[in-house]
Amino acid sequence: MASLLYQTIEQISREKHIEPEIIVAAIEDAMVVAARKYYRTEEELRSKFNPESGQVDVFSVHTVVEEVTDPLREISLADARKRQPEIEVGGEVTETKPTDVLGRIAAQTAKQVILQKVREAERDTIYNEFHTRVGELINSVVKRMEGPDIIVDLGRTEARLPKREQSRLEAYNVGDRLRVTIRAVERAAKGPQVVVSRADPALVQRLFEMEVPEIYDGTVQIRAVAREAGERTKIAVESRDKDVDPVGACVGMKGMRVQSIIRELRGEKIDIIPHNEETIAFAQKALSPAKVTRVQIVDPEEKRLEVIVEDTQLSLAIGKKGQNVRLASKLIGWNIDIKSEEEKRREIEAQMAALTAPGTPLTELKGVGPKTIEKLEAAGITSIEKLADMTPEQLVEIPGIGEKMVEKIHQSVAAYFEALEAAASAAPEAAPAEGEAGAGDAAAVAATEDTPVSEANAEAESVDAATEEAEEEVESGGEETASEAPVDAPTAEAEAESVDAATEEAEEEVEGASRDVANEQAAPASEENLEK
Repeated sequence: MASLLYQTIEQISREKHIEPEIIVAAIEDAMVVAARKYYRTEEELRSKFNPESGQVDVFSVHTVVEEVTDPLREISLADARKRQPEIEVGGEVTETKPTDVLGRIAAQTAKQVILQKVREAERDTIYNEFHTRVGELINSVVKRMEGPDIIVDLGRTEARLPKREQSRLEAYNVGDRLRVTIRAVERAAKGPQVVVSRADPALVQRLFEMEVPEIYDGTVQIRAVAREAGERTKIAVESRDKDVDPVGACVGMKGMRVQSIIRELRGEKIDIIPHNEETIAFAQKALSPAKVTRVQIVDPEEKRLEVIVEDTQLSLAIGKKGQNVRLASKLIGWNIDIKSEEEKRREIEAQMAALTAPGTPLTELKGVGPKTIEKLEAAGITSIEKLADMTPEQLVEIPGIGEKMVEKIHQSVAAYFEALEAAASAAPEAAPAEGEAGAGDAAAVAATEDTPVSEANAEAESVDAATEEAEEEVESGGEETASEAPVDAPTAEAEAESVDAATEEAEEEVEGASRDVANEQAAPASEENLEK
């Protein structure tokens, strides 16, 4: 019959889920520590527990040797045979130590050792049990609040529900029953720390496994889950039986199965999507409820997709704060770039315009000789814009182009674009005001009667100079004509008509002279060319 002490050991082992042998070993170690402290000896001590009597014996151990070097731990063969005649070298001789002399202090020491050993064994048991159950769904009860974190009771131990693992839609009170998933098990100084979650995507997966028998028996498989706790979840399912609809099995009759999961998640939206091995078809389904026009793979290595939707479907495809496209990207494992049809059309038009737009010829580049231009054109560089995109290393590779020439080309290109920017910024400032433009036109109309423009062009050396001088003469002539104009109305009308005709003729002559001078590369114009 087992002793009362052994019955107590069995009861503790059942409560703590610890093997009785562990508690017995703890008691034996405690008795050794207490005896060593009482006897103040360095001898090797051992302890033995008797389950029937409940007695714990302590005894010293000496090893039999030929020559004794450590009297506290060794004994000679001759002395050993006095106690045990058949003993040999290497055997052990034991001597019982009385335990009834151990006092209160030794007993207190033994108690502390037993409690510590049992506590360590319990921690190891809890860790070994829960660290293999990570991702499993378990029931818990809210026990107390510790700041933003919540401590829940799992039955055998307590677990921590951190703020980051809580759902945004949920508010917790002491005593609430929660279904949580085990997120991690961490070793700590005070024992294993179990971390549970209400925001883990595995929670949705485990709930579907409980509610949908087809998922539990493996007929329907959950291939991917993307979740933003408290907001929305997308789950991709696939059926191994062609006669079973995976989406219909998860939704249930009149949506009963999925509605029970939504109630457990406090109203979180759930999108159930059929899985597809083809990326394009899967992406179209993943962006539901938006209707996708087309999907294009942009970069297979970096897993980038371009999705085109109708203009009215763009906001629906993106979702609130980008939530729909973000969840779809997590679900399929690809980066998704969504564009409307109008945006894509403008992008294509801009690309076509850039391809078809003629570039500025290299002859407009100052400081670069014709031979260098010929070498650049032979290499396929036909415009200043294309030349500006070339790197110095690429230019050096062109036959006949050295490093000094590359530097010269770079300076010329920079000067060309600086001149363009300066001209663009000066254009608004040089534009005449509305009143000034009207006065100048009137003066030019009136001035064509007395001062022929051809005479001004004959005196000009370039188109700009000729134009400026012609404008000055037109303005001066206009003032005189305006001052000498008769008051008679019919005469004024007739003279105005003649002035208009003369003005048009003068403008035609100036434009013709400008074209001739430009063709001769700004050479001084002769009187004969201007008259022609």
